[in-house]
Amino acid sequence: MSKASDEEILARCLEQKAVLVTLDADFHAILAVSGASGPSVIRIRRQGLNARAVVAIVDNVLADFEFDTARGLLVTVKMNKTTCHKLPIGGCE
Repeated sequence: MSKASDEEILARCLEQKAVLVTLDADFHAILAVSGASGPSVIRIRRQGLNARAVVAIVDNVLADFEFDTARGLLVTVKMNKTTCHKLPIGGCE
């Protein structure tokens, strides 16, 4: 999928019920503006992490938000804070 568009990547994740892990802010923006209800996206905003650290972050996020990732979340992981917004943004719950 290295040459796929952001929209194609999101569609594939939605099809496969996968959570997208990225450093790219575009996925959050696309989902927020489109009113989509999924897929869930974990955006990591920390620099210089090795693979083991990324896996630990993803494991922690999935453990903390286990049930909600199936419903559609935008998660942002920063150095000292993790934020989470349910999809669709601005939708009724």
